Amino acid sequence: MKTLSVPNDVLASMADEYLSKGKEAVLRVKGRSMRPFLRDEIDSVRLVKKDTVEVGDMVFARIGGSRFVLHRVIGVEGESLTLMGDGNIRGTENCLKGDVLGTVVEILPPDGRGHAPGNGRWWRMLLPLRRYILFILKFFGR
Repeated sequence: MKTLSVPNDVLASMADEYLSKGKEAVLRVKGRSMRPFLRDEIDSVRLVKKDTVEVGDMVFARIGGSRFVLHRVIGVEGESLTLMGDGNIRGTENCLKGDVLGTVVEILPPDGRGHAPGNGRWWRMLLPLRRYILFILKFFGR
């Protein structure tokens, strides 16, 4: 697989173009906000454009018009979505369903054994304990 490094706005525009045409996009994860399920600059994700967005989906979305995040949907109210990174213990983002460029359908670790992202239900339920779980995982090098 060929790797191309581009600024976020260019990347989002390219991904949006591909996804809007019914194609898939594979993006390398950058950042730690989705730890422990996605690893910074190690894992990649396969995105597709879906007609629906549900609580538990991992989405690549435009926030505030100029910022892009790959976070999990933790709330849906009409056309409004609330997003939060799995590695976050507080702090959320809001966007509209129309701001979602794509939904993660597969996590691609370097070993090539891709797997479904799951809906994160248990992880969301553990939000009050996340701080401690993340500390332990960091301590043991995950």
